[in-house]
Amino acid sequence: MIYAISDLHGCSEKYKRLLKTIRFCDADTLYVLGDVVDRGDGGIGILLDMEKRPNVIPVIGNHESLALGVMKKIAATDGSRAIENTKAYKLWMLSGGDVTEQAFRALDKQTQKRVIEYIESFMIYDEISVNGRRFHLSHTLPDYDPNKPIHDVSFLEFIYGEPDYAVSYGSDALFVTGHTMTMLIDREYAGRIYQKNNHIAIDCGASFGYPLGCICLDTMEEVYVE
Repeated sequence: MIYAISDLHGCSEKYKRLLKTIRFCDADTLYVLGDVVDRGDGGIGILLDMEKRPNVIPVIGNHESLALGVMKKIAATDGSRAIENTKAYKLWMLSGGDVTEQAFRALDKQTQKRVIEYIESFMIYDEISVNGRRFHLSHTLPDYDPNKPIHDVSFLEFIYGEPDYAVSYGSDALFVTGHTMTMLIDREYAGRIYQKNNHIAIDCGASFGYPLGCICLDTMEEVYVE
């Protein structure tokens, strides 16, 4: 089976429970659509677990993008705090990066390098077919522009964009995204996956006390863990 989740934000216990709930095995594939880190304190642990699993496909989110540059500078120094005066560092901290920074600094240099190289390997998006259905998987998307093919979207739009979920994107593909909590799309979908207008929004707000949502692309079954 092929599954997709997003926006774990350090919720390592929910991540572990989800793997058990879906009985994730070597024959399955799990897409993680960005924002593994920050807010909760388990992001680095989740990354290290994902890295060991060749059937987990990571897609980059804005929080990984923010973290990566700072992590590189931390790893290149011997614990220097000079980076704390930089704009990139301050922006990361404002985005909930303090817990991730602490966990990253606690790693040995070799493991820090592994984490950096792993994040650098993350995809920007993927497009797959499952049982005759086409899926586009990315952290987010820009507002719809019928004159702009999805392949021409910039990197920043794939990690910071705000799609219009009320508009069908004029494609036979289903667009699976995270980034925007479903309760912000439609309050009726608080803590639930949103499926309308060829959008499948799967950020249910796990780091804010809502369930972690997962969708099986083979069956379109929705799975939730508290």
